[in-house]
Amino acid sequence: MNVLLLYFFLVNSMCFILAGYDKRMAIKRKRRIPENTLFTVAFVGGSIGLLTAMLLFTHKTSKTSFIVKFSMILLLQIALVYLKLTDKI
Repeated sequence: MNVLLLYFFLVNSMCFILAGYDKRMAIKRKRRIPENTLFTVAFVGGSIGLLTAMLLFTHKTSKTSFIVKFSMILLLQIALVYLKLTDKI
């Protein structure tokens, strides 16, 4: 269990940092982090970090396509956790 918690802490921290860095690069009009990279890190467990960064930095919050794709990842993760907790998977 400790390994799993450490994994989620590290993945969420990495996703938060990537999103913050992407916001900084957006402000400076420099090369950005690809959206697919943010989605991949969120998909493998960093969705809480990405959501926190989006709210804290107000980053990608007005981009509808990003919100829809991120919401799908988040809903899938919530469904998987629910199914696991109810012993359906």
